[in-house]
Amino acid sequence: MQSLQTLLARGRVFGLGLGLMLSASCHADGAAIAKAGAGAAPACQTCHGPAGEGVAQAGFPRLASLGAPYLQRQLAAFADGTRVSDVMMPIAKALSVADRAEVAAYYAALPAPAAALPTASASAPEAAPAPASAGAVLATRGRWADTLPACEQCHGPGGRGVGPDFPPLAGQSATYLASQLTAWKNGARPPGPLGLMAVVAKKLSEADVLAVADHYAALPAKDN
Repeated sequence: MQSLQTLLARGRVFGLGLGLMLSASCHADGAAIAKAGAGAAPACQTCHGPAGEGVAQAGFPRLASLGAPYLQRQLAAFADGTRVSDVMMPIAKALSVADRAEVAAYYAALPAPAAALPTASASAPEAAPAPASAGAVLATRGRWADTLPACEQCHGPGGRGVGPDFPPLAGQSATYLASQLTAWKNGARPPGPLGLMAVVAKKLSEADVLAVADHYAALPAKDN
């Protein structure tokens, strides 16, 4: 008879293999949605690029390497109308809950893009943000005279993201970042954990929004 240890070892190997197959299947379905769409939902890559890198000039964000729970929550918010977007709302509504989970898992597994993205206030990308720039100050120090915390207190040093609730900002399109800060100011996007982002965004001037968006767009994207 086979020993108990041998049976347990084979069981672990089988379980690992099954888990890998299920993961691969999930990602394969997500890849199909990303590349070809599903039902009334067009291919995600039409707007977000073939590698999930986003299209900076059009303000379409990068999805590659963002956390799957975060992406699922955003798709759910678009689907139920709590996050407003004329483009994304009908697409998210056309996807089932399973579809949204699969495409989120697919994009979460992709590596972050390496290329720098254009800034919101200039036509050419910056090599790196100046340490004393207005955006860098807001990102790293905040503005305590207005009880405005530093962005990195939630989004981490260098804007690399923290956990499922605070996504990476580094390397994201500046146009997109600026548009989302404006959406929070106007109530067009859910305020997020503890209502933080609506409070923060309403304390930013238009110049602040552009400065902090440019700062993070000039930083290299990193896998989350």
